[in-house]
Amino acid sequence: MRIERVWAMPNKNTFDILPIKQLILEEKTEGLWIDPFANKNKLATITNDLNPEFGTNYNMDALDFLKMFEDNSVDGVLYDPPYSPRQVSECYNDFGYDVTWETTNASFWGKQKKELSRIIKLGGKIITFGWNSGGIGKTNGFEISRILLVPHGGWHNDTICTVEVKKHQQLSLF
Repeated sequence: MRIERVWAMPNKNTFDILPIKQLILEEKTEGLWIDPFANKNKLATITNDLNPEFGTNYNMDALDFLKMFEDNSVDGVLYDPPYSPRQVSECYNDFGYDVTWETTNASFWGKQKKELSRIIKLGGKIITFGWNSGGIGKTNGFEISRILLVPHGGWHNDTICTVEVKKHQQLSLF
């Protein structure tokens, strides 16, 4: 596993941060890549964002977007979800979605991770962005190959970029 640390100024558009954009360009392979929280970014083949002003392919809830894809059909995912329950609430309220306990608890991310595990091909990649390096996880069939820590200085939270490769199908607990 490769671990890197590169300083950069904060930016609400994660993919505009130079070391993060470089990481994506280095890690992104050929094939079908999707982005369920694309914002203004067009680095994936198929993009989605709640905000219709960004001109993405779809404007729907991320979980519904992920459910559109067949099992083992996606080569890679750029996964930059809201990092906290507060950010989820802000995003969804801005577009008329009801924000409930279910929307702001850990299952919000857990359900997406299960769908991501289902749709990514063996050998496929997911690049996750957030305030932790949890990524999609070993129980979902993924192994970390690279971590990029981007400290922004001052009172700004770091951005942690985790590159994972799908090594096996999701482990069943039953």
